[in-house]
Amino acid sequence: MFATLPVTALRTFEAAARLRSFKLASAELAVTPTAVSHQIKLLERQVGVALFDRVPRGVRLTDSGARLFASVHGALLEIAQTLDALRPEPASGALTLSTTHSFAALWLVPRLGRFHQAYPQYQLNLQTGADAVDLLQDASVDVAVRYSRQPYPALHTAATLPEWFGVYGAPTQIAQLEKRTQQRTQKRTENRSENPSKKRTPPPASPPSPALVTVRWRDSDLYDQGWRAWCQAAGLPAWREPSAVHAYEEEHYALQAAIAGQGLVLASSVMVSDSVRAGTLASYRPQVRVPGAAYQALCAPGRERHPPVKAFLAWLTQEFQA
Repeated sequence: MFATLPVTALRTFEAAARLRSFKLASAELAVTPTAVSHQIKLLERQVGVALFDRVPRGVRLTDSGARLFASVHGALLEIAQTLDALRPEPASGALTLSTTHSFAALWLVPRLGRFHQAYPQYQLNLQTGADAVDLLQDASVDVAVRYSRQPYPALHTAATLPEWFGVYGAPTQIAQLEKRTQQRTQKRTENRSENPSKKRTPPPASPPSPALVTVRWRDSDLYDQGWRAWCQAAGLPAWREPSAVHAYEEEHYALQAAIAGQGLVLASSVMVSDSVRAGTLASYRPQVRVPGAAYQALCAPGRERHPPVKAFLAWLTQEFQA
Protein backbone atom coordinates (compact mmCIF):
# COMPACT_ATOMS: atom_id res chain seq x y z
CA MET A 1 0.00 0.00 0.00
CA PHE A 2 2.78 2.42 0.90
CA ALA A 3 5.46 1.01 -1.44
CA THR A 4 5.27 3.98 -3.80
CA LEU A 5 4.77 6.64 -1.13
CA PRO A 6 7.52 9.29 -1.65
CA VAL A 7 8.52 9.53 2.01
CA THR A 8 11.73 11.52 1.42
CA ALA A 9 9.99 13.96 -0.89
CA LEU A 10 7.14 14.45 1.59
CA ARG A 11 9.53 15.11 4.45
CA THR A 12 11.41 17.59 2.27
CA PHE A 13 8.15 19.23 1.22
CA GLU A 14 7.04 19.62 4.84
CA ALA A 15 10.25 21.41 5.80
CA ALA A 16 10.17 23.71 2.76
CA ALA A 17 6.49 24.53 3.28
CA ARG A 18 6.89 25.18 7.01
CA LEU A 19 10.00 27.33 6.56
CA ARG A 20 8.80 28.87 3.27
CA SER A 21 12.28 28.53 1.90
CA PHE A 22 14.20 25.83 0.05
CA LYS A 23 17.44 27.22 1.49
CA LEU A 24 16.26 26.99 5.09
CA ALA A 25 14.83 23.54 4.44
CA SER A 26 18.16 22.38 3.08
CA ALA A 27 19.91 23.59 6.25
CA GLU A 28 17.39 21.84 8.49
CA LEU A 29 17.65 18.57 6.53
CA ALA A 30 21.43 18.81 6.04
CA VAL A 31 21.19 18.56 2.26
CA THR A 32 21.85 21.00 -0.57
CA PRO A 33 19.19 23.45 -1.87
CA THR A 34 19.45 21.65 -5.20
CA ALA A 35 18.49 18.38 -3.52
CA VAL A 36 15.46 20.07 -1.93
CA SER A 37 14.38 21.50 -5.29
CA HIS A 38 14.81 18.08 -6.91
CA GLN A 39 12.60 16.36 -4.31
CA ILE A 40 9.90 19.02 -4.68
CA LYS A 41 9.89 18.61 -8.47
CA LEU A 42 9.57 14.84 -8.10
CA LEU A 43 6.60 15.31 -5.77
CA GLU A 44 4.94 17.86 -8.06
CA ARG A 45 5.28 15.49 -11.01
CA GLN A 46 3.76 12.66 -8.99
CA VAL A 47 0.70 14.64 -7.83
CA GLY A 48 0.38 16.53 -11.12
CA VAL A 49 -0.02 20.02 -9.67
CA ALA A 50 2.28 22.85 -8.58
CA LEU A 51 2.82 22.94 -4.83
CA PHE A 52 4.80 26.20 -4.59
CA ASP A 53 4.85 29.61 -6.20
CA ARG A 54 8.31 31.14 -6.37
CA VAL A 55 8.39 34.64 -4.82
CA PRO A 56 11.32 37.08 -4.43
CA ARG A 57 12.19 36.07 -0.85
CA GLY A 58 11.39 32.38 -0.88
CA VAL A 59 8.41 30.28 -1.85
CA ARG A 60 4.68 30.41 -1.22
CA LEU A 61 2.30 27.48 -1.06
CA THR A 62 -0.35 27.12 -3.72
CA ASP A 63 -3.84 26.08 -2.64
CA SER A 64 -2.93 22.47 -3.42
CA GLY A 65 0.33 22.84 -1.51
CA ALA A 66 -1.46 24.25 1.54
CA ARG A 67 -3.86 21.32 1.53
CA LEU A 68 -1.01 18.82 1.31
CA PHE A 69 1.02 20.61 3.98
CA ALA A 70 -1.83 20.44 6.52
CA SER A 71 -2.01 16.67 6.01
CA VAL A 72 1.73 15.95 5.90
CA HIS A 73 2.63 18.22 8.82
CA GLY A 74 -0.02 16.66 11.04
CA ALA A 75 0.95 13.11 10.04
CA LEU A 76 4.66 13.67 10.73
CA LEU A 77 3.85 15.28 14.09
CA GLU A 78 1.74 12.29 15.07
CA ILE A 79 4.48 9.86 14.06
CA ALA A 80 7.07 11.83 16.05
CA GLN A 81 4.79 11.91 19.09
CA THR A 82 4.12 8.17 18.90
CA LEU A 83 7.84 7.41 18.65
CA ASP A 84 8.49 9.62 21.66
CA ALA A 85 5.74 7.93 23.68
CA LEU A 86 7.31 4.51 22.99
CA ARG A 87 10.59 5.53 24.64
CA PRO A 88 11.12 4.35 28.23
CA GLU A 89 11.59 8.00 29.22
CA PRO A 90 9.60 10.24 26.87
CA ALA A 91 11.32 13.54 26.19
CA SER A 92 8.26 15.58 25.27
CA GLY A 93 6.69 16.42 28.61
CA ALA A 94 6.93 20.14 27.93
CA LEU A 95 5.29 22.74 25.75
CA THR A 96 6.17 26.31 24.85
CA LEU A 97 3.58 29.08 24.79
CA SER A 98 4.02 32.49 23.16
CA THR A 99 1.86 35.48 24.11
CA THR A 100 2.02 39.16 25.06
CA HIS A 101 3.47 40.55 28.29
CA SER A 102 0.11 41.92 29.41
CA PHE A 103 -1.94 38.79 28.76
CA ALA A 104 0.64 36.68 30.58
CA ALA A 105 0.92 39.01 33.59
CA LEU A 106 -2.73 39.99 33.99
CA TRP A 107 -4.63 36.85 32.98
CA LEU A 108 -2.57 33.73 32.32
CA VAL A 109 0.03 33.52 35.09
CA PRO A 110 -2.48 34.01 37.96
CA ARG A 111 -4.35 30.95 36.64
CA LEU A 112 -1.41 28.70 35.76
CA GLY A 113 -1.39 27.12 39.20
CA ARG A 114 -4.56 25.29 38.25
CA PHE A 115 -2.89 23.88 35.13
CA HIS A 116 0.17 22.70 37.09
CA GLN A 117 -2.12 21.10 39.66
CA ALA A 118 -4.17 19.30 37.00
CA TYR A 119 -1.17 18.25 34.88
CA PRO A 120 1.93 18.04 37.09
CA GLN A 121 3.68 15.86 34.50
CA TYR A 122 3.91 18.71 31.97
CA GLN A 123 6.25 21.69 32.03
CA LEU A 124 5.03 24.95 30.50
CA ASN A 125 7.66 27.29 29.07
CA LEU A 126 6.35 30.84 28.64
CA GLN A 127 7.66 33.27 26.01
CA THR A 128 6.34 36.83 25.98
CA GLY A 129 6.78 39.61 23.46
CA ALA A 130 4.98 41.99 21.14
CA ASP A 131 6.03 40.25 17.92
CA ALA A 132 3.84 37.42 16.65
CA VAL A 133 5.64 34.10 16.24
CA ASP A 134 5.17 32.28 12.94
CA LEU A 135 3.91 28.95 14.23
CA LEU A 136 4.41 27.25 10.89
CA GLN A 137 8.08 28.25 10.70
CA ASP A 138 9.13 28.18 14.34
CA ALA A 139 8.63 24.61 15.50
CA SER A 140 10.02 25.50 18.96
CA VAL A 141 6.72 27.21 19.87
CA ASP A 142 3.74 24.91 20.38
CA VAL A 143 0.92 27.35 21.14
CA ALA A 144 0.37 31.09 20.74
CA VAL A 145 -2.34 33.23 22.30
CA ARG A 146 -2.89 36.21 20.00
CA TYR A 147 -5.11 39.26 20.22
CA SER A 148 -6.82 39.89 16.92
CA ARG A 149 -10.08 40.50 15.09
CA GLN A 150 -8.86 38.41 12.15
CA PRO A 151 -9.10 34.62 11.75
CA TYR A 152 -6.02 32.49 11.08
CA PRO A 153 -7.15 29.95 8.46
CA ALA A 154 -3.71 28.34 8.15
CA LEU A 155 -3.62 27.54 11.89
CA HIS A 156 -5.66 25.40 14.25
CA THR A 157 -7.81 27.60 16.51
CA ALA A 158 -8.36 25.77 19.79
CA ALA A 159 -10.19 28.36 21.88
CA THR A 160 -11.37 31.97 21.73
CA LEU A 161 -11.88 34.48 24.53
CA PRO A 162 -13.87 37.57 23.43
CA GLU A 163 -13.65 40.91 25.22
CA TRP A 164 -15.09 44.40 25.45
CA PHE A 165 -13.65 47.66 26.73
CA GLY A 166 -14.86 49.77 29.64
CA VAL A 167 -13.55 52.49 31.93
CA TYR A 168 -12.12 51.61 35.32
CA GLY A 169 -10.52 53.37 38.25
CA ALA A 170 -9.72 53.05 41.91
CA PRO A 171 -12.94 52.42 43.87
CA THR A 172 -12.61 55.68 45.85
CA GLN A 173 -12.20 57.68 42.66
CA ILE A 174 -15.18 56.00 41.01
CA ALA A 175 -17.29 56.67 44.13
CA GLN A 176 -16.37 60.38 44.03
CA LEU A 177 -17.30 60.66 40.36
CA GLU A 178 -20.63 58.93 40.91
CA LYS A 179 -21.37 61.15 43.90
CA ARG A 180 -20.74 64.31 41.87
CA THR A 181 -22.98 63.04 39.09
CA GLN A 182 -25.78 62.31 41.56
CA GLN A 183 -25.47 65.78 43.12
CA ARG A 184 -25.75 67.50 39.75
CA THR A 185 -28.71 65.34 38.74
CA GLN A 186 -30.46 66.06 42.03
CA LYS A 187 -29.89 69.81 41.71
CA ARG A 188 -31.32 69.88 38.19
CA THR A 189 -34.39 67.97 39.41
CA GLU A 190 -34.90 70.43 42.27
CA ASN A 191 -34.63 73.42 39.93
CA ARG A 192 -37.22 71.97 37.57
CA SER A 193 -39.68 71.36 40.44
CA GLU A 194 -39.38 74.87 41.96
CA ASN A 195 -41.87 77.72 41.46
CA PRO A 196 -41.10 79.33 38.08
CA SER A 197 -41.28 82.81 39.68
CA LYS A 198 -38.59 81.91 42.12
CA LYS A 199 -35.02 82.52 41.09
CA ARG A 200 -33.35 79.24 40.35
CA THR A 201 -30.10 78.23 41.96
CA PRO A 202 -27.47 77.61 39.31
CA PRO A 203 -26.31 74.01 39.20
CA PRO A 204 -22.92 73.30 40.70
CA ALA A 205 -19.99 73.84 38.37
CA SER A 206 -18.82 70.82 36.50
CA PRO A 207 -15.87 69.20 38.24
CA PRO A 208 -12.59 69.07 36.34
CA SER A 209 -12.36 66.23 33.88
CA PRO A 210 -10.52 63.32 35.47
CA ALA A 211 -7.02 62.34 34.44
CA LEU A 212 -6.87 59.55 31.90
CA VAL A 213 -4.39 56.68 31.80
CA THR A 214 -3.42 55.53 28.31
CA VAL A 215 -1.21 52.94 26.69
CA ARG A 216 1.31 53.69 23.94
CA TRP A 217 0.35 50.82 21.67
CA ARG A 218 2.14 50.35 18.39
CA ASP A 219 -0.95 51.72 16.69
CA SER A 220 -1.20 54.83 18.87
CA ASP A 221 -4.48 55.91 17.27
CA LEU A 222 -6.20 52.68 18.33
CA TYR A 223 -6.32 53.58 22.02
CA ASP A 224 -7.43 57.15 21.28
CA GLN A 225 -10.20 55.85 19.06
CA GLY A 226 -11.35 53.60 21.88
CA TRP A 227 -11.52 56.53 24.28
CA ARG A 228 -13.48 58.62 21.77
CA ALA A 229 -15.91 55.76 21.16
CA TRP A 230 -16.46 55.29 24.90
CA CYS A 231 -16.93 59.02 25.51
CA GLN A 232 -19.45 59.21 22.70
CA ALA A 233 -21.40 56.23 24.03
CA ALA A 234 -21.33 57.72 27.55
CA GLY A 235 -22.32 61.20 26.40
CA LEU A 236 -19.18 62.75 27.85
CA PRO A 237 -17.49 64.68 25.01
CA ALA A 238 -15.67 66.87 27.54
CA TRP A 239 -13.48 63.93 28.47
CA ARG A 240 -11.71 64.31 25.17
CA GLU A 241 -9.84 67.11 26.96
CA PRO A 242 -8.90 65.54 30.30
CA SER A 243 -7.14 67.38 33.08
CA ALA A 244 -4.07 65.21 32.51
CA VAL A 245 -2.94 62.19 30.51
CA HIS A 246 -0.57 59.57 31.91
CA ALA A 247 0.85 57.25 29.25
CA TYR A 248 2.57 53.90 29.77
CA GLU A 249 4.26 51.45 27.43
CA GLU A 250 2.50 48.32 28.70
CA GLU A 251 -1.12 47.67 29.60
CA HIS A 252 -0.33 46.15 32.98
CA TYR A 253 1.54 49.35 33.96
CA ALA A 254 -1.54 51.39 33.03
CA LEU A 255 -3.76 49.21 35.21
CA GLN A 256 -1.39 49.57 38.15
CA ALA A 257 -1.50 53.35 37.69
CA ALA A 258 -5.30 53.27 37.77
CA ILE A 259 -5.28 51.09 40.88
CA ALA A 260 -3.02 53.68 42.52
CA GLY A 261 -5.59 56.40 41.78
CA GLN A 262 -3.67 58.20 39.05
CA GLY A 263 -6.70 58.36 36.75
CA LEU A 264 -9.26 56.40 34.80
CA VAL A 265 -8.15 53.73 32.34
CA LEU A 266 -9.89 52.31 29.29
CA ALA A 267 -9.20 48.61 29.65
CA SER A 268 -10.11 45.18 28.37
CA SER A 269 -12.67 43.22 30.36
CA VAL A 270 -10.25 40.29 30.16
CA MET A 271 -7.31 42.22 31.59
CA VAL A 272 -9.21 43.80 34.50
CA SER A 273 -11.23 40.74 35.50
CA ASP A 274 -9.01 39.76 38.42
CA SER A 275 -8.56 43.35 39.66
CA VAL A 276 -12.33 43.96 39.62
CA ARG A 277 -12.93 40.68 41.41
CA ALA A 278 -10.33 41.62 44.04
CA GLY A 279 -11.88 45.06 44.51
CA THR A 280 -8.79 47.05 43.50
CA LEU A 281 -10.53 48.43 40.39
CA ALA A 282 -14.15 49.43 39.89
CA SER A 283 -16.09 49.98 36.70
CA TYR A 284 -17.35 53.47 35.87
CA ARG A 285 -20.67 53.40 34.04
CA PRO A 286 -20.51 49.62 33.56
CA GLN A 287 -23.40 49.72 31.11
CA VAL A 288 -21.20 51.64 28.62
CA ARG A 289 -19.06 49.19 26.65
CA VAL A 290 -16.93 49.40 23.51
CA PRO A 291 -16.59 46.22 21.42
CA GLY A 292 -13.14 44.69 21.43
CA ALA A 293 -11.46 41.83 19.61
CA ALA A 294 -10.64 38.37 21.02
CA TYR A 295 -7.78 36.31 22.36
CA GLN A 296 -7.24 33.21 20.25
CA ALA A 297 -5.30 30.10 21.22
CA LEU A 298 -3.55 28.85 18.08
CA CYS A 299 -1.18 26.10 17.02
CA ALA A 300 0.13 24.55 13.83
CA PRO A 301 -2.31 21.97 12.39
CA GLY A 302 -1.67 18.61 14.00
CA ARG A 303 0.19 20.05 17.00
CA GLU A 304 -3.05 19.96 19.01
CA ARG A 305 -2.66 16.16 19.21
CA HIS A 306 0.67 16.40 21.04
CA PRO A 307 -0.18 15.24 24.62
CA PRO A 308 1.14 18.31 26.52
CA VAL A 309 -0.45 20.65 23.97
CA LYS A 310 -3.71 18.72 24.03
CA ALA A 311 -3.82 18.94 27.82
CA PHE A 312 -3.00 22.65 27.88
CA LEU A 313 -5.57 23.54 25.22
CA ALA A 314 -8.26 21.56 27.03
CA TRP A 315 -7.44 23.40 30.26
CA LEU A 316 -7.31 26.77 28.50
CA THR A 317 -10.70 26.16 26.87
CA GLN A 318 -12.21 25.55 30.28
CA GLU A 319 -10.64 28.74 31.65
CA PHE A 320 -11.88 30.78 28.70
CA GLN A 321 -15.40 29.45 29.18
CA ALA A 322 -15.28 30.26 32.88
